[in-house]
Amino acid sequence: MFLKYLMVGCTAVALGMTLVPQVEAASGAKTAQAKSGKKSVKIARKKSGASVTQASLKKNSSRSYAAAPREAAVPDMDALGLPNVKSTAVLVQDQSSGEVLFERNASAIVPIASITKLMTAMVALDAKPALDEVLEVSDEDIDQLKGTRSRLAVGTRLKREEMLHLALMSSENRASSALSRHYPGGRPAFIAAMNQKAQELGLVDTRFYDSTGLDPHNVSSARDLAMMVAASSRYPLIREFSTTREGFFAVNGRMLRFNNTNALVSSPEWEIGLQKTGFTNEAGKCLVMQAWLNQKPVVIVLLDSWGKLTRIGDANRIRRWVEQLALHSAREG
Repeated sequence: MFLKYLMVGCTAVALGMTLVPQVEAASGAKTAQAKSGKKSVKIARKKSGASVTQASLKKNSSRSYAAAPREAAVPDMDALGLPNVKSTAVLVQDQSSGEVLFERNASAIVPIASITKLMTAMVALDAKPALDEVLEVSDEDIDQLKGTRSRLAVGTRLKREEMLHLALMSSENRASSALSRHYPGGRPAFIAAMNQKAQELGLVDTRFYDSTGLDPHNVSSARDLAMMVAASSRYPLIREFSTTREGFFAVNGRMLRFNNTNALVSSPEWEIGLQKTGFTNEAGKCLVMQAWLNQKPVVIVLLDSWGKLTRIGDANRIRRWVEQLALHSAREG
């Protein structure tokens, strides 16, 4: 009897050893199939999402990238019916009449970062230089203050016109630096000319210490910058280069694409005549524009915006607010 039980036990163990791998294999196949199924679902969802996105883009082709759903959650106006903007210093002005439509801390003197480059461009063009003259990026153009990077390596040779284009469109610091170095009298003379130009324009709150805006001592007020925007809008090249969406430039034997730092230039909802962005830790996110709203040129100055998209959201809220003002005036008239 013992031998019989022993033989049955051994047989059961043998069968168990044979069955276990089969069960694990089946389980593995099921898991793989489940994973495959999940993957297929994910792919299907991804394709479906792509189709929806593409359809949405076609349907909403008149909408800008900046007018994202999350921005819609922020009311355009506050309880007083004023623009619900988050930037620290703001000024909105009718350029034709000079009427200030809205302002907040417009007299505060603050760092302006790369908004500086509008003055850099004006001073560079005032000298009536040869725009086809080739300028070379040197070690002197490397940012030693903040260590910012650049796609213009030392030794890059571009025409002055191309340097100006990159400084305004892509906020290229080395291009701005090269423009100041190749000014008659060099960089010191260029900085002196920037401050002289500021005095001529009546910019009482404005001081410049470099041509890039990396120096936090480059300061101004929203009120002054509105005047600077109006002045720079009289230069056709500044208007053209600051609003170019993208451009290809031959850098050391390679064609590189540079984009505009302001996404709003690509928006069909905006007609922008001139713009410039800026950012440093001291200045925060900054944006100045001359845009046509209700067939009128309007200057918008946004300084020290918090958050990555705040200045874009603020600009969109201001545009809609101005449009509502015009609509309300038309109804009353």
